[in-house]
Amino acid sequence: MDAASLDTLADGAEGTIVSLDLTGELLPHLESMGISPGRGLRVLRRAAFGGPMHVRLDTGAEFALDRAVARGVMVGGSA
Repeated sequence: MDAASLDTLADGAEGTIVSLDLTGELLPHLESMGISPGRGLRVLRRAAFGGPMHVRLDTGAEFALDRAVARGVMVGGSA
């Protein structure tokens, strides 16, 4: 698949982070948690009504990401 923003992926979708299109303090914060280019991830679930997305990195770490943040995480290929 071509790169797509994380917020467009369905439950169960897997891919590799290709870039983080985010600015300010958010970028180093996500990278410090391991959310960085080259990491594989899987969408575990998407909350209703535009709520956060629950994702698991290939390291086993799990996070809930706000949809606005997920729009800045570009994902491609398979993990």
